[in-house]
Amino acid sequence: MTGRSGGLEKARAKMLDAGVDAVAVDTFAHYYRLLEHGETGMIPESSIEPVDIESLADVEVSDEVAAAAVAQTVAIKLNGGLGTSMGMDRAKSLLCVRRGLSFLDIIARQALHLRGLYGARLPLIFMNSFRTSSDTLHALGRYEDLATEGLPLEFLQNKEPKLLTADLTPASWPKEPDLEWCPPGHGDIYTALRGSGLLDRLIEQGYRYAFVSNSDNLGAVPDARVAGWFAGTGAPFAIEAVRRTVSDRKGGQFARRKADGRIVLRETAQTLDEDKAAAADLEKHRFTSTNNLWFDLHAMKAKLDEREGILGLPLIRNVKHLDPADPTSPEVVQIETAMGAAIEVFEGARLIEVGRDRFIPVKTTNDLLVLRSDVYEIGADFALTQVAADVPYVDLDGEHYKLVGEFDKRFPEGAPSLAKASSFKVDGDWTFGHGVQVVGAVELEGRGAQRIPAGEVLSGADD
Repeated sequence: MTGRSGGLEKARAKMLDAGVDAVAVDTFAHYYRLLEHGETGMIPESSIEPVDIESLADVEVSDEVAAAAVAQTVAIKLNGGLGTSMGMDRAKSLLCVRRGLSFLDIIARQALHLRGLYGARLPLIFMNSFRTSSDTLHALGRYEDLATEGLPLEFLQNKEPKLLTADLTPASWPKEPDLEWCPPGHGDIYTALRGSGLLDRLIEQGYRYAFVSNSDNLGAVPDARVAGWFAGTGAPFAIEAVRRTVSDRKGGQFARRKADGRIVLRETAQTLDEDKAAAADLEKHRFTSTNNLWFDLHAMKAKLDEREGILGLPLIRNVKHLDPADPTSPEVVQIETAMGAAIEVFEGARLIEVGRDRFIPVKTTNDLLVLRSDVYEIGADFALTQVAADVPYVDLDGEHYKLVGEFDKRFPEGAPSLAKASSFKVDGDWTFGHGVQVVGAVELEGRGAQRIPAGEVLSGADD
């Protein structure tokens, strides 16, 4: 045990030397001790039961209540991701979505439109990582009136050392020292808001509610109707949920803890192997998180003050290789937390079921193809509207399409029409000409490089 305690001291020293905020260092130490004592963060199926929730479609919110709520709201976008799984080495939100507009362009224009519509301040603030900060601020430089007076356009998420699984000491990787560090998961937002002083500043300036969402989800507009619902509940914390589909089988799900009746969010990494089948049961656990969160700034400050800055989110023990691209590199533990797990910290927290139009995440190039296609329209308000009857299931050959650079080469004239597609599977190396249409369930197979000519209509079995 002595060696392991030494590991914490080494990690503390490393973080302080790197200028990491003291609140974040204390938070890391809290989780380190849990890890040291064998905490796994697992949530057994036997300890939870399914949860029923209300639907936004059934809620009545007056225009006056909605406008008053959005006037007290700040929108925060999680923007620390690099899109490394898609071969990117800069902010994922710089990816082009449509008509030369990136995620960042559309997010900025959504916010500016809503400000004009409601005459609200509605600050837009990005939680960046040390890797995404400069790229993001440079890209947003064209929007001169985006920053709100007296508030920053960004605050930085914290970083922590990766720990060797062998003895929980900080990992060393001299040939690429950046790889010795990892983000603490998006649960770090509460630590970073407090440590940066931004939480206090928002309260001082009269804001009451925070809406937090991922920058890769363009459906996550700080909608005044949802703001009005949240304000009307008087709840300290809420999450927008959607019905799970086949594509959400591997994602987290909401449930109610039998011991105290609190709502919990169980992530995949917190699910025991023997509970995987139950977790994947879409009839039993029907709701997943959009990662669109609402919280009362006063309630959050009170809870953090009461707990001396440590919210106490469940630990997620994430085991990886130190260099993700090198399977021979040492095995490390990344201590993580999920921001949605804060739902169990607040008594009276709520869930609301929203439409799938508020949950359009881009995690893979499969998602990117759908977003770039005609399944969605971008309106004058820069919100996305689903114009296709259904969102098709897309499965592109990982060998040729997983990385954005390779993906773009194979769709040089833009995405095919998918508005009438039910599924689109591509096996092999196919390049697509301009104006290709996919109708029904289409599957392409072939060896060697092949091309679909411009204007081709690909019809499938259920056409």
